[in-house]
Amino acid sequence: MTATAAGAWRLAPKIDSDRIAVFALAVAVVLPLVIFVVLPLFGIFKMSFATADGIGFGNYVRYFNSPKFTKVVVNSLTVSLTTTFITVLLAYGFAYAMRRTAMPFKNVFGAVALLPLFAPSLVQALGIVFLFGRNGVVNRTFHLGIDIYGFWGIVISDVFYSFPHAYLILSAALAVADSRLYESAQVLGATGARIFRDITLPFTKYGIMSATFVVFTIVITDFGNPMVIGADFNVLATEIYNQVSGQGNFAMGAVIGVILLIPAALAVIAEKWIMRRHHTAITERSQPLRILPDRWRDRAGVTYASIICGMVLLIVAVVFVASFVTLWPYNMHVSLRHYRFEVQNGLKPLWTSILVSLIAAGIGVVVTVAGACVVRRLHSVTGQVLYFLSILPAAVPGMVLGLGYILAFNDASNPLEMLYGTLLILAICNVYHYHAQGFLIATTSINQISRVFEEASMSLGGGFLRTLWAVTLPIISPSIVSVGVFFFVRSMVTLSAVIFLVTPVTQLAAVSVLLLDDSGNQNQAAAFSVCIMLVVALTLMLFRLAISLSGNKNVSLIR
Repeated sequence: MTATAAGAWRLAPKIDSDRIAVFALAVAVVLPLVIFVVLPLFGIFKMSFATADGIGFGNYVRYFNSPKFTKVVVNSLTVSLTTTFITVLLAYGFAYAMRRTAMPFKNVFGAVALLPLFAPSLVQALGIVFLFGRNGVVNRTFHLGIDIYGFWGIVISDVFYSFPHAYLILSAALAVADSRLYESAQVLGATGARIFRDITLPFTKYGIMSATFVVFTIVITDFGNPMVIGADFNVLATEIYNQVSGQGNFAMGAVIGVILLIPAALAVIAEKWIMRRHHTAITERSQPLRILPDRWRDRAGVTYASIICGMVLLIVAVVFVASFVTLWPYNMHVSLRHYRFEVQNGLKPLWTSILVSLIAAGIGVVVTVAGACVVRRLHSVTGQVLYFLSILPAAVPGMVLGLGYILAFNDASNPLEMLYGTLLILAICNVYHYHAQGFLIATTSINQISRVFEEASMSLGGGFLRTLWAVTLPIISPSIVSVGVFFFVRSMVTLSAVIFLVTPVTQLAAVSVLLLDDSGNQNQAAAFSVCIMLVVALTLMLFRLAISLSGNKNVSLIR
């Protein structure tokens, strides 16, 4: 046997074992995506076409011909478009102040602006009701007679809810710029307004478009705020809830779910396409933009940021205060009675939420990091298919996914029917609701690792799994923790994805807030909301402390 042949014989088992390991890991990633994303969606489509006479378009015809259909669709589009315009406009000004001025206290302003991310969506509506509702402190104090319920209540609540998402995208767009363009414009005598119009706006257009589609998706699929403050102003998300929970009409709920899926999916697809072109204006020759102090500009930035953050803090603060008063706003004496949780299940929903979030964090880390590792290794059509399946959940609204879980797993013919009604199904639903974001965080982290490390490990005889365990995972360990914290935080505050899946035994804190508010016990709802925010705040503090102690300053929870 020649030396070449002997070498080939020795390498063949190693290559085969690596291929088997990659294939096995790919199957372990794809199979849950099919079971927990594709099959529930298929169940919704199937149910939407199921009629008494068999399979057909009867449900669609009946709903499209009803006067309610046009009204609900128009309501949803009007709220979403109005909120998107206001949010993107406000967020652009805030991001500009943060990125293009030398104003002080940027860290404080940035932290405050992100507060709505770490509370259930309905907290914004709850705070606005405490301020401007029929018995709101502002209405009662100044006798203004403001009717905040309905269209404008939903819009204002969703502006605060979606503002952090738009700010993060626009902040990234404004963070990069080529100073040569600005210097040339100044030499040619261009005014600040002209520079903004001809340079800044055109070069941030992709960020503006991306923020627009993201906010539109968030608003049109939001459920919490319309439920609390919408009154009789129904939107698609609340209509699904009314059809399924109120009337038990799963077929019609599935029809509305499919309708809601279309604009959400189109918006996500458009946003992903735009984000690929986000930084094309920056080349290797670009010079970073230096922000020099300017007294009037910096003062304007501080003033604007203070107004925005002041409004965010006001809404959070009023919920916090309401949880400590006897009866808002009639008896404002300080009391801890609402923290006794003398309601059904008491404080159990909070502990259940923490447990479910911990389970979701563990599962989320495993499936998203494994998926990112497999996609990095595969360069064929298989890798592209896996990537598509991994980001597919981003186009699925939480309520639609939750409804799909009912149809898929509340079925005796399904071998996984035993999951229904358990804490595990709640955790899994949360994982695959936010799977795309966690997967992209893991993918970004892994792609920052040079392939030289892997090649060196392979050359030393380390196989795929050995290299993954000994090289890749230790390097990205801070990002792995970041992914786990992401899933924990989102699971603590999510509402729409689990609203159909909770039972009296598996009640969650965010759902308890909604039910307490619906029953008129708003002070108790505020107390539950504060507990959720405190748990999230403590988790983030521990995360930041761990990162600072590890010496890694480049890990971010929000990507």
